Amino acid sequence: MKMKNVAAVAMAGCMAASLAACGGSASTAASTETSTAASTEAATSEATEATGDAAGFTVQLGPNPETLDPALNSSIDGANTIITTFEPLLLIDENNEVVPGQADLPEVSEDGLTWTFTMKDGLKWSDGSDLTAKDFEYSFKRLACPDTAAPYGETVVGMIDGYEDAIGNPDADGNTTTDPDWDALNVHASEDGKTLTVQLSYPCSYFDKLCAFAAMSPVQQATVEANGDAWCTQPDTFVCNGPYMISDWIPSERIVLSKNPNYNGGWDTSKIVSDTITLLLLEDSSAAYAAYNSGEAQLIKDVPTDEIPSLTKAEDGGDFYVDTILGTYYVSMNLQRDAFQDAKVRKALALSIDRDYVANTIMQGTYSAASNIVGPGIVDENGYFYDNANGGSPYIADDYEANLAEAKKLLEEAGYPNGEGYPTIEYSTNDAGYHVPLAEYLQQAWGDLGITLTINKMEWSSFTPARRAGEYDVARNGWVMDYNDPSNMVELFCTDNGNNDGKYSNPDFDAAIEGSKVADAAEHFAQLHKAEDILMEDMGCIPVAYYNDFWLQSPALKGTWHSPYGYWYLQYGYIEG
Repeated sequence: MKMKNVAAVAMAGCMAASLAACGGSASTAASTETSTAASTEAATSEATEATGDAAGFTVQLGPNPETLDPALNSSIDGANTIITTFEPLLLIDENNEVVPGQADLPEVSEDGLTWTFTMKDGLKWSDGSDLTAKDFEYSFKRLACPDTAAPYGETVVGMIDGYEDAIGNPDADGNTTTDPDWDALNVHASEDGKTLTVQLSYPCSYFDKLCAFAAMSPVQQATVEANGDAWCTQPDTFVCNGPYMISDWIPSERIVLSKNPNYNGGWDTSKIVSDTITLLLLEDSSAAYAAYNSGEAQLIKDVPTDEIPSLTKAEDGGDFYVDTILGTYYVSMNLQRDAFQDAKVRKALALSIDRDYVANTIMQGTYSAASNIVGPGIVDENGYFYDNANGGSPYIADDYEANLAEAKKLLEEAGYPNGEGYPTIEYSTNDAGYHVPLAEYLQQAWGDLGITLTINKMEWSSFTPARRAGEYDVARNGWVMDYNDPSNMVELFCTDNGNNDGKYSNPDFDAAIEGSKVADAAEHFAQLHKAEDILMEDMGCIPVAYYNDFWLQSPALKGTWHSPYGYWYLQYGYIEG
């Protein structure tokens, strides 16, 4: 998927695109049954009206965000802040249902092509100025503007009529054939700013879910144009429309969110009781653990993996939570490098991984072994997409010894018997969770094939831009679903997708994705199955494990919940005291 910061070309001139990683860069996960005690505490009126401490609470959900521009963000870490400080047309509530946000639920035409949103009355930006449908028109068109380079652009607005004209009608090689005209996107606000009409080019059954996605949050045109990319880097210019706003920001240390006095939207303001939410910007899990044990933080996402065996799960009365999420941990190969041009080599690398060992030993049972790119829990018209993939069989069998034998055979057929003549390759990763232990395992596993792998440990802030720019040989990667449709995962590997970090390209795959953009559900899913078949036959990436999230949360912190898309909702959070 793609998220973009579209610099206002026609309206403000081109901004330099800030790069970020979103939906897919989950840092930790687990494979045991869900523990929903934290979510069931989520915000009943009775709870929030109890003896809560309005002063606030502190959490650690990741390191310093690469960007907090909704259009440019593509990481869960950034999205966790964005969903607390911004609000799209619609919301996903604690029951994972689409509910009104800045607008009422839409009216949809019988053919599924015309979506009309009626805005709520009295909407305001955090600076007190009026927010209308015209702000959403600008923000949707900004997503489509090529100069924004929004990684989610095509995913979230690519089904809107006029999108091809907006991006310049690119040819098969991605070269524009007309001047991009982002105003061509068929999104129009009424003169009074009360309604927003969106015309789709084909029916999209999950468009309501997209309208609840962080990338579709509005941004204030005047602020963006006046400040360029810097608008979202400091409290003074961070104009937002969510229940909280940024009041203090010390990079790599903390972001302090304060209640937005001008908030009006879909969240129940009677349940928004904490004055502040402090986000500790820590990448080091030991530092996060120390903050939790000292009482400084009441929730931490990055739990030191060596501490997990000693922790007591929430279902057993402890404070260690494990919750399933819809996502896959995979390895990207830079397919522009000579070392990965041969599919036999890519398959050999994939087959030489003992996924059961990775999931249950290296990752301590907190992940589960992945044999497909689209994992469990994603639906299609006949049940679950995973169960119906590849004729009901996994793409990668669970017989590791047989897989390893096949890997050695394939490598020999590719001209590298026992790895002879194969170049040394480098594995890039950030140092968090299980990323480095996995890299060290791959070093050993691929070493058994005769391949030399070196490891490049990078800071998070450098890692994701380098991966996106293709400045790597092999890199850890992953994606957590933004909505429950397999297209959200499969389309990552389209030639022109902004999150296609491996630069995979196959015309047949692209054609299957294009063929999935139809109203007929059976054909939609059939084409997506076809696309996954092509991707896995090419081994365009290497699936390793299916995600879960795990975290520590104090019993005193109430009202928060964790979603199957890997987000923590903090709006209703409070300290019971």
